[in-house]
Amino acid sequence: MGHIATIFRREFAGYFATPVAFIFIIIFLALAGSFTFYMGYFLERGSADLQTFFLFHPWLYLLLIPAISMRLWAEERKQGTIELFLTLPISLAQAVVGKFLAAWAFVGLALALTFPMWITVNVLGQPDNGVILAGYLGSLLMAGAYLAIGSCLSALTKNQVIAFVLTITACFLFTAGGSSAVLGLVQGWAPEAVVTMVQSLSFMTHFQNIAKGVIDLRDAVYFVAVIAAWLAANVLIVDLKKAD
Repeated sequence: MGHIATIFRREFAGYFATPVAFIFIIIFLALAGSFTFYMGYFLERGSADLQTFFLFHPWLYLLLIPAISMRLWAEERKQGTIELFLTLPISLAQAVVGKFLAAWAFVGLALALTFPMWITVNVLGQPDNGVILAGYLGSLLMAGAYLAIGSCLSALTKNQVIAFVLTITACFLFTAGGSSAVLGLVQGWAPEAVVTMVQSLSFMTHFQNIAKGVIDLRDAVYFVAVIAAWLAANVLIVDLKKAD
């Protein structure tokens, strides 16, 4: 754990060594607010809750998280620092987990800075704060799943743009499977078992359950399993690519 903590501190501090962190946070907050109040018709709904806020999180993360994850390993390989990094007295698994946790904490910080919205709905009415808390927890878990995918795909290439495109593509597939459009398309030709499988693999399906306050352990386990699987693949890819 000490090695992971060291990597975590190194990587997390690295986000604030450039203006990128502040730009990301500003864009995240601006888009979250715009989606909630304008596209989500927050005031017109007349309901003191954050359902419209959480509604757009899968698509918001789809746009922004690949921009964070693309640099995790691609930048190390491009600058040739991965060899030096991996000569440290740490295991590959510790390096992967440390980098991932730093990125996850950074996104978690951006998410935490949306707390004024939570305060706003409490001023305007009497929301179910348990449901809102569940929504934040589900959003953080989903963000971790996106980051795990992005970290793994970042290790495949030295080009951050390619890593960005690969991550958006993979994350879109995991997200869109739960949309009504995709499910309607699949229902047109596939048996019910296939439709259920596509829906069960979608981030949107599991996140929406949590965001509604329906705390089902299966939804949390799903995100944890996705994170673990992609991080395990990340370790294997870094091991195979470290000599390139």
